[in-house]
Amino acid sequence: MHLLIPCAGTLSEAGLPALRGLALPHLQRLLARMAPAERLGSDEYTLSTPAELAEAQALGWQAPDGCLPWAARAAVADGVAVGDAAWGLLTPVHWHVGAEHVSVGHPDGLYLKAIESQALFEAVRPLFDGEGWQLAWGGPTRWYAAHDSLAGLPTASLDRVIGRNLDLWMGEHPQARQIRRLQNEVQMLLYRQPENDHRAEVGALPINSFWLSGCGRLQPARPTPALVVDARLRNPLLNENWGDWAEAWRALDAGPLRELLERHDAGEAVALTLCGERFAQRFEARAQGWLGRLARRFGGPAPAAVLEAL
Repeated sequence: MHLLIPCAGTLSEAGLPALRGLALPHLQRLLARMAPAERLGSDEYTLSTPAELAEAQALGWQAPDGCLPWAARAAVADGVAVGDAAWGLLTPVHWHVGAEHVSVGHPDGLYLKAIESQALFEAVRPLFDGEGWQLAWGGPTRWYAAHDSLAGLPTASLDRVIGRNLDLWMGEHPQARQIRRLQNEVQMLLYRQPENDHRAEVGALPINSFWLSGCGRLQPARPTPALVVDARLRNPLLNENWGDWAEAWRALDAGPLRELLERHDAGEAVALTLCGERFAQRFEARAQGWLGRLARRFGGPAPAAVLEAL
């Protein structure tokens, strides 16, 4: 079993007290029984998140930063026939225009209904059809677009963008200029849509743009039956709800991490990958010997210190 946990650490000053206050006894015991192995990532400004890098590695994918084809993989799961086209994920979002910068809120906070999403999707489709794009609707917050220009187009993961200054993530790739033009045209079109008028009447935020991510052609993926990706920390972290994030960590410790510990102690081959904003750190079982016995005796590194370093 290989347990991969995205959003395991935070660089937010507001979130550090919650991180440092975590009591995670099963993770503590696992860290005493396991040794650090491969470390992926570099800093918090890469387009792909460390969790994406770690999962892509498990799948056997190879791609430059920001070019992992998550859109094509998700489209297949939504029943879209992707063929050999290059796909991107168009996430309908609300752009917050502030005094100093523009930011994107979490799409889940829009509570976008399927009927609203489909109507808005059909409204913007002609803008793309007219330029040779192929669009497919996968769900309320999952619109897909295919175009040859998306092959090799680096884009920032939505997880990098939420709550941050968009200027950091718009990209300087030549093809990005066409995306920005389409975003401008979509923004003007969405402003006039009755669905957004209705959302305003009931106090909901309008859908006024999209974010493009996960571009590329579908890559073959090797089977990963032992891999378990537990993303329960993602939403509370992206929403900066630190009480819920800490509670999700406690549930992880009492559930999947306890199971991983039991499997380890039963002699199974196990691995743990903890992913933060900068790094994905893999841990594997220590070789038996005096170093392993010493680490177990003294309890290993403190979980908070490990998480804060991610």
